[in-house]
Amino acid sequence: MSKRATFQHSRRPSVSRVRGAVVAAGLGTTMVLGAGAAFAAGASASAPDAAGLVNTVAAESVAKQATVQGKAAQIAKQAVAKKAAEAKKAAKKAALATSWEAPVSHYTLSASFGNDGSRWAHKHSGQDFAVPIGTTVEAAHSGVVVKAGPNGGGDGPAYGNAIVIKHGNGMYSQYAHLSKIDVHIGQSVEKGQKIALSGNTGNSSGPHLHFEIRNTANYGSAVNPVAFLFKHGVTV
Repeated sequence: MSKRATFQHSRRPSVSRVRGAVVAAGLGTTMVLGAGAAFAAGASASAPDAAGLVNTVAAESVAKQATVQGKAAQIAKQAVAKKAAEAKKAAKKAALATSWEAPVSHYTLSASFGNDGSRWAHKHSGQDFAVPIGTTVEAAHSGVVVKAGPNGGGDGPAYGNAIVIKHGNGMYSQYAHLSKIDVHIGQSVEKGQKIALSGNTGNSSGPHLHFEIRNTANYGSAVNPVAFLFKHGVTV
């Protein structure tokens, strides 16, 4: 055999070597593919668990956020309610301050409620406002006239000319020793409306207005008028 033939023969791989390489290559491919398939299968198996975990975390976050928002809403609601209550209280106070007034202006307080004295059979039943004769007397609160005339409007001669007004809150106001009466029984009057002129009629030691606040229209049911007016925002 020549050298050329020997050389060519040596460059040709043997059939057994080629077959071995193919088998090895196939085995490697199988191993690689098998590993990939296993990985894919594992990933597929773990996907539901991961999704569940995400959903759980999201639900907890939403719940916490809802709780925080609920507390904030409750605080805001309480603040609004507090402001509303304060506004209502202020409005009520303002209404009380403007719903009643003193029956005369530019006066001097003289005999007070509960005083003893020779001019009364019992303790003094009202508050006296010393004013000149002819001073305008105004309704201390809106209401309806239930008594008006001489003889205390029916309460007795000691009151002279007198008026009694029934008010919507169930109370009554009385104005006595008047020189002139400008209203009649059954007439509706407004707070601040002129109802009479002050005088010195009846059992009076000098010009003044005798003013009472009563629980009924009749003598004997009076309460302290100064304390009553003060409670309703009026200081005399």
